[in-house]
Parts: sequence; structure tokens; C-alpha cells
Amino acid sequence: MSQPIRFIMVGGFLGAGKTTLISRLALHFQQQGKHVCVVTNDQAAGLVDTELLRSQGLNVNEVAGSCFCCNFHGLTDAMESFEKDQRPDIVLAEPVGSCTDLVATIALPMMERLGEKFVHSPYAVVLKPSHGMKILTGGNGRGFSEKAEYIFRKQLEESELILINRIDELTDAQQQQLRQSIEEQYPGRPVIGISAKTGENFEALYDVLAEDAGDRSHLMDVDYDVYAEGEAELGWLNATVKLSSTESVSIDDVAIQIVNDLRDRLLQIDAEPAHLKVLCSSSDAVAVANLVSSETPTVLSVTSESNASSITILINARVSVAPETLQQIVSESVTQLGENHSATTSVETMESFRPGRPVPTFRAT
Repeated sequence: MSQPIRFIMVGGFLGAGKTTLISRLALHFQQQGKHVCVVTNDQAAGLVDTELLRSQGLNVNEVAGSCFCCNFHGLTDAMESFEKDQRPDIVLAEPVGSCTDLVATIALPMMERLGEKFVHSPYAVVLKPSHGMKILTGGNGRGFSEKAEYIFRKQLEESELILINRIDELTDAQQQQLRQSIEEQYPGRPVIGISAKTGENFEALYDVLAEDAGDRSHLMDVDYDVYAEGEAELGWLNATVKLSSTESVSIDDVAIQIVNDLRDRLLQIDAEPAHLKVLCSSSDAVAVANLVSSETPTVLSVTSESNASSITILINARVSVAPETLQQIVSESVTQLGENHSATTSVETMESFRPGRPVPTFRAT
């Protein structure tokens, strides 16, 4: 009989660093000789994370159009399709960043319906420090409403492992303050400070993920009315744009410029970004720029160090603003980008909306 596939689900709010974490985990397991597959998830097609992970040579399937919990069979079908080529040893799953209640709607239904095919690692939730400092420690600053905060807190409540990410950007005092707040408000969970960017403390993370999930008999209560209203406060946009120029331009500069321009435009209308991610590609060259809040700078998380005259741009924006307004802002930014480079920009796809009410396929009781 085949060994069970290890299922590792990594949750956390938008912009927490889940994709960078999954990329580093995948590389580690591959170096151990494991066959690793990844399932990404989004409310719409055209996900930057999917293309980024594929550009790194990973076998990735995307469940688009709804969260995992509302499309349980989409997730299981995506995992089953991996086996047509080669049975994975490990499946890494990244749910939508505004999703919660995943133990009750994904992990337990998998255990009930798929038996011994999978063995589950503890459910890990990645914490973005900027949100953690505002919400858990009573810090001041821009942020989201109480209903969006409800989702953030429920993610931590259902976690079986909490990862404080970006510790390379925090002082020792900030790390201690966050850890103390977590342990006071969500006791009984392992807490590990990590840097998905540098790999700091990943040995401790590998050890925990090698263990099996513990008892899951106690499920948290979730008010789906508040949950739905919290998700619906975010405007959601995915777009694919082509930039064509008579001269070669820096792919990295294009990625940074469009994120910076969007950041400035959102600041003008006091619209808080939960996450803004842009992937620019040409042939084999890929650049990714990110913005995780209005108070943090744009980060070029993947550099291409390449120039091109034809660039494909994927834009994923999750912002606390009406989707119609978000679409107008992105359209204006794309036009401005073309003017800056004396280039032609054409929007191939653009979809903007508010997430609908989550209706899980299954929910354990």
C-alpha cells in the first residue's frame, strides 16, 4: 500500500507571505527527494501566485472562482489530477487570504471522505506583523473594519500553528510583544517566528510540519453573516495587461512603477490595500512587486534583472474600496504606465467584484 500523501495547508490573511513560505517549503521537500505539488486558490482566475510558483518549476493547480471551502470537490479534483503524472509525496495548499473555518470545511471533510489517503500536518496560519501589531496589541494606524478583523481573528483561533512572519523586519521587542499577545489571546498553540524571505527559523518549522495534526474534535463557532460582510468590504480585481514598446524597458522597473502608482492613487482616496501584487514577465524573465499595506513600501520580491519590449502584466488587487472604483483606478494606472514608457498597453482581461457569501460544500459538526 502506498504511503499517505502529506497534506500541508497554509492559511493567513491577505499579504501575510503565504506564497513565499510555500515556495521555500517546496524547495526544502524537493531537496529531500520528495515529489511536491501545490494547489493555489482565488476568487477569480489570473492569480499571480500560481504563475510565480509555476515559473519556479513547481507543479501547480489552481482552484479559481471560489474559496476551497465553497468548492471542496475542486480542491480534491485538483489533487487527484496530480496523480495522473506522478503521485505526490506532499501537497501544499494555499487558501484564499480572506478565508477562515478551514479545519471544519476542508481538513475534517477530507479526513472523513478520503480516509487514509492523506495525513495532515498541523494547520499553519501566517501572521502579518503590521496587522498583528494593530489588532492584537492595540497599536494605532490605518486598517480594516471590525468585520474584516473578525476574519483575521478567526484565522488565528482555528490555527494549530501560528507563524509570525517577517521577523527580519521586527525588533526583538516587537517580536516579544506579538508573541505575548498571541499567547494571551490564543493560548495552547505553537508560535514560531520566521522569515519566509530569508529562511530564518525554518528548521523549527520543518520539525512541526513533519508531525501529524492533533485532536480536531473541538470546532470554533463562526458567524457566517459577519464573515460574509467582512469579505464583501474588499474590492477584488484580477487583470492581465500587455505592454508593447518600440524600445526595451526594465521588467523590474515596470513592476515597481505600477505598484507605486496604484499605491499613490489609493492613498488619495483613503482606500486601504489588503494586498496588491503585480507579476511582469517576458519569455523566461519574471519580476514580482508587492504592497501589503498603505504604510509599507513597495517590495520587489522577485527580480528579473532583464529588459524586454513586450511584457505581460498580471495585477491582483485586494483593496477596501468599491470594485468599480478599483477597476477605474487600475485602468488609469495602466494607461499612465504606457505613457511613461511611450508604449502601448492593452487590457486583455479585467475582473472586479466583491466576494459573495461563503457557502461551504461540507462543514463538520
